[in-house]
Amino acid sequence: MTFASTWSDLLAECEALEDDATLITPLSEQRFRITDVQEHRVIVEFVDPEESRPLQREQFETLVGRVRDSVTEFELDRLPPEADPYPAVLSLHPRFEIDTQAGTLSETDDPTPSQLVRGSSSDSDEERTEPDLAVYSDALLLVDTLERYDVSELEALETTSLVNLYTLLSDVQRDADDLRGDVADVLLDRVHHDQPVHGQFGSVQRTGRTYRSLRDEDEVLETLEDAGIPRERVTSVDSAKVDEALEVTEVAPSDVYDLEEREYVRKAEVDEQEKETRLQGLKDRLAATEGNEAEELREEIEELERRINDLTSFRSGAEV
Repeated sequence: MTFASTWSDLLAECEALEDDATLITPLSEQRFRITDVQEHRVIVEFVDPEESRPLQREQFETLVGRVRDSVTEFELDRLPPEADPYPAVLSLHPRFEIDTQAGTLSETDDPTPSQLVRGSSSDSDEERTEPDLAVYSDALLLVDTLERYDVSELEALETTSLVNLYTLLSDVQRDADDLRGDVADVLLDRVHHDQPVHGQFGSVQRTGRTYRSLRDEDEVLETLEDAGIPRERVTSVDSAKVDEALEVTEVAPSDVYDLEEREYVRKAEVDEQEKETRLQGLKDRLAATEGNEAEELREEIEELERRINDLTSFRSGAEV
């Protein structure tokens, strides 16, 4: 197929889009819309920040040529950052496909639907409500990261990948612990002793734990001495008081402590802007695929329910 034919088909696909259809750049995951289709260029407008940019025909021709010259798929990270919207628009063509997980663009023999276009849908917006919770956002990012990285061989991962993974795991753990504590406070009023409450994924039960704290030191020592326990038997060196003594003396910590250096990794900072950009891209991709996949899932569930009903329903001998 000549590029002239490819370009003509691509323009037709662009013109057929709904006005509010949104595309997503495959690498930076920026959202943009096609605002005008002309003979030699396609005008796009980014959502955030608002920026209009013309995508030239000759640049598309260069990209198509590089894809066709590739032995298998063309690796998208070979493109300069400013060229990120080109493969997203080209993927509208029925014979060009983006593999977001592999980060590649390829030409196929059979027509394939675009994976990066989202149109508005009032029904799906009503059905889907995203919780305003940090653990939800961080969990989405973690799931996406786990899908893109092969965590079965951590030693093979690049350092930056390990940093991304560790940061997200830390954030999810913190957010999940906070939410778990809030849920536990509410459950405490609803769960009674020796009466486990079962849910779909497991069960919980009420339990108790005794916490102890020593009373006044003089009172404790007098009570034990009255019981025949000498004061020296229960007194010991208090590390807090030792630290106070070290501050007013020239004694070195190594003179009274056995010191052992242990190194560990801790989270230094979080790039919230990068997380938000990635998260918005994930949400847009979920919304783009939600319609068809949700309908297929509903059909599978209904079919499964029918089969279960057939297997478990009672039939008399006359009906058999």
